[in-house]
Amino acid sequence: MKKINIISFLIAFVITIAVKAQRKDLKGQLIADDEVEGLHIQNRTAAKYAISIEDGSFVISAKALDTLIISGVKYQTQELVISQSNVDLGSFNVLLVEKVNALDQVIVGKILTGSLESDLENSETETEINFYDLGIPGNVKKPLTQNEQKLHDADGGSWGALGIGFAVNFHKLLNRVSGRTKKLRKIVALDNEEKCISRLRREFGEAIFETDSLADNLKNEYFYFCQEDENFKAICDENNDLKAIEFLQRKLKAYNKNRESVTKD
Repeated sequence: MKKINIISFLIAFVITIAVKAQRKDLKGQLIADDEVEGLHIQNRTAAKYAISIEDGSFVISAKALDTLIISGVKYQTQELVISQSNVDLGSFNVLLVEKVNALDQVIVGKILTGSLESDLENSETETEINFYDLGIPGNVKKPLTQNEQKLHDADGGSWGALGIGFAVNFHKLLNRVSGRTKKLRKIVALDNEEKCISRLRREFGEAIFETDSLADNLKNEYFYFCQEDENFKAICDENNDLKAIEFLQRKLKAYNKNRESVTKD
């Protein structure tokens, strides 16, 4: 009987630890005297990401001991470790500290010294500002779309770790088994195709139809015809304007030939 009680206690303890270890959406609030919209909030531990809205609020997935990085052009970068009390409350506040930048020495007029290096420094050429100059974590990649973020949340991270503290990414596993990851990948692929065909239509449509015009409804049909081509994805991925124009011209000839054959029948 005593052994059963011990086993029950251990099971309850493991379940409690597992529940506490799960990440959940926490509501954050940025506090400052100036604008707080568009600041970057990164969960460095879990590779999660959020952006604050106009009132400085945001929602990010986190658990106890996760480290958040809050950054913006106007404010000093903040590092916050989520506590268990933050998780229990489901919310937390972050007080931002505004950056105070010293002004460089002001020089009136252009001073040329004959030294190429010195004269370049005194010229009106502006040096490109990067993330590191601003003192914020930089990311040169484009921000994820809504569907790309969903796919990242469903299938991101490693599968787990082997060793004494064996762990499995059950969230990732369940999404794979249920087919949700596969579905999201198809949605993202379709989004990318739509984005690509819209770009091709916007940038090359006028040139393509200059000598062989189509009615607006037929133009829509033509671009869908292009999108269904098995080589369409490769053309988009290559991002070569010359090959894209050649592809569109070739498909226009094929499209008109198909229309002629349908009309004759």
